[in-house]
Amino acid sequence: MDKMIINGGKKLKGEVTISGSKNATLPIQVATLLTDAECTLLNVPLLRDINTMNDVLKAIGMNVKGKKDNFAYQAKGTLKNMAPYDLVKTMRASVLVVGPLLARLGEAKVALPGGCAIGLRPINIHLDGFKKLGAKVEIRKGYVTLKAKKLVGNRITLDFPSVGATENLMMAAVLAEGRTVIDNAAREPEIVDLADFLNTLGAQVTGAGTGMITVKGVKELGGGTHAVIPDRIETGTFMVASAITGGDIRIKNARLDHLTALAEKLKSTGVEIEEQDGTILVDGSPKIKPVEVETMPYPGFPTDMQAQMMSLMCITPGTSIFKETIFENRFMHVGELQRMGADIVLKGNIAFVNGVKSLSGAQVMATDLRASAALILAGLVAKGETEISRIYHLDRGYEQIETKLAKLGAKIKRIKE
Repeated sequence: MDKMIINGGKKLKGEVTISGSKNATLPIQVATLLTDAECTLLNVPLLRDINTMNDVLKAIGMNVKGKKDNFAYQAKGTLKNMAPYDLVKTMRASVLVVGPLLARLGEAKVALPGGCAIGLRPINIHLDGFKKLGAKVEIRKGYVTLKAKKLVGNRITLDFPSVGATENLMMAAVLAEGRTVIDNAAREPEIVDLADFLNTLGAQVTGAGTGMITVKGVKELGGGTHAVIPDRIETGTFMVASAITGGDIRIKNARLDHLTALAEKLKSTGVEIEEQDGTILVDGSPKIKPVEVETMPYPGFPTDMQAQMMSLMCITPGTSIFKETIFENRFMHVGELQRMGADIVLKGNIAFVNGVKSLSGAQVMATDLRASAALILAGLVAKGETEISRIYHLDRGYEQIETKLAKLGAKIKRIKE
């Protein structure tokens, strides 16, 4: 497995371009199953999860052609109603194939999904929604099978504003008979991007980005071209990278309006943030102040930025408090930060971070995608050399992060083993 070697202490300066959003691309890739016409996606990030999803779609019966950040998708014949277990087990987002396959074929079978080990993340919210649309659900031997002669629109109230459930049900509803209303829907920018793509194909989706999404079913969808939005979590990670190193970074192809909660929290610490024509300017302050962070569904503070923000607070004088309300296992990075000298006390779902004067380079291990980013950020400011193992997690969500950081002045390199 590859390792990342970082020698800390360099202020990051310069310009970085953000890749397309992984969390927006994955459901849009899956949504191409809803039509026989060709769909072209632009600004696609070159990531392991994207490649895995392409393999899932190929196994189902899609023709996938790609070059750099552009991909074309089209059904090449009769689609299969089942996603292969050996691919599904590696990535939770593969459960999203259920909605389109159920809508197109009347049946879908998928293994219970895998992904980062940050919590249970049950799919019962998805399944309850599909039942409301008329599907029969059966779970046997690790597989979920759904059948429906015809999907019929209905009012669905989600117990929790689940991003995956909102996307899955929205995709199924576009080909259902009548109108579907999704109450307590997720409001993330990735939901809006999926709705925009579906509408490009001829769907009738309104209300995306609010707590109530309405879908008027249509008989069929056509093709189209769509550019994926910038990755807001990659953007946020580079914003924190500038803050933690006292740097000065220009972040291109970025949307600050997708990161309002993070931007406001960083500003409250003393970081200067400005937006100019799609470019975010982040000037780290030499005197960062402690903060209180509580993760919440969008537009609240994103759970995907909690670990990175904690790295910044590790070297911030005073005590910062982090309350994690989304995933029960999202403090797995704490032990590794402590190996670097961080003073963090855990009490249930709350972490108390007492800032230390400096962190020290150490051998640490990445436990999940965002924890990997947090360790890189800590390594950028730590004294001495930091060696991060199990960085395959990084390749699921950050496109060539070591190359981008090196161009900003970081001493970072990937060691292949």
